Amino acid sequence: MPEPAGTTMSITINDRPAFPAPMGRSLLTTLKEQNIFVPSACGGHGICGLCRVKVLSGAGPGTDREKALLSDADRRAGMRLACQVRVERDLRLAIPDDFFHAREYKAEVVALRNLTADIREITLQLQSPPAMDFKAGQYIQFRIPPYDQSRRIIYRAYSIASPPSAHDRLELEIRQVFNGVGTTYILNHLKLHTPVVFNGPYGDFYLRDSERAIILIAGGSGMAPMKAILGDMQERKIRRSIRYFFGARNRANLFLLDEMHRFEQSLPDFRFIPALSKPLPEDQWNGETGLITEMLERRLQDPYPGEAYLCGSPAMIQACINVLRKKGITDNRIFYDAFA
Repeated sequence: MPEPAGTTMSITINDRPAFPAPMGRSLLTTLKEQNIFVPSACGGHGICGLCRVKVLSGAGPGTDREKALLSDADRRAGMRLACQVRVERDLRLAIPDDFFHAREYKAEVVALRNLTADIREITLQLQSPPAMDFKAGQYIQFRIPPYDQSRRIIYRAYSIASPPSAHDRLELEIRQVFNGVGTTYILNHLKLHTPVVFNGPYGDFYLRDSERAIILIAGGSGMAPMKAILGDMQERKIRRSIRYFFGARNRANLFLLDEMHRFEQSLPDFRFIPALSKPLPEDQWNGETGLITEMLERRLQDPYPGEAYLCGSPAMIQACINVLRKKGITDNRIFYDAFA
């Protein structure tokens, strides 16, 4: 017999008190109404596969979209997509505690700066709430409103480039993706003083507390979390040895060189080491050349005793991890943020 209209179910998360939830809605929407923000790039349409939560009991059978987006191992472990789970019974969930710290924020675009032909820096002044606590290296989910390339609200993840001390003002460095719905809006349509909405912070990509030497590895807009980490280290007077390997195609794809030079002046043992994979004759480049993996092979001592932090495409990160392992860096000393 179907439950009567207006029936409420009970949802229990981790070891927190249960709360009532209207029957029939998606779990993603239900959690958002409780100010529990689960990352979701597609806005709950079952396309991105990011809104993963562990359902301990109470969910119905998996949907076809979940079967396509979740691995067999994920499904055996109880992982589900929150947008695909309907609240039809009492539910018990296990989710990362970080999700409870994420909030929705309203802000205003107060500065726009083109860093390269395809990377733009966006500065947001927070309005409500007026400040956000986060760790250097974390990211937000930026809401893209409907426009001529997309008829629905979607969300895209962008790393924060500014240090955590700037609680009320965030910088993002966003690279154009060919036909990308989010980046096309931000680079071609977003104007100064536009009100925007985002939620966060998210992610476990941040500097670990140790005394080990550090290598940073990035390319393109992977610069963003590295800049935040460096700024945070500068402000907290962290004196660890740092080498930052940055890959670009040619000189036109290098940016924030003045900022990196200032870090070299202010951090006691920091060097920024860019490499161009295909320098042009007019670049008159006499620095490192080749792929970033080739630079790591040449420049990294073997065995390397420190930690590695990487940000870039999954393919770049995996290729670099293979080199790092050969150089004696164990997986528990490798931290990365991969973006598609």
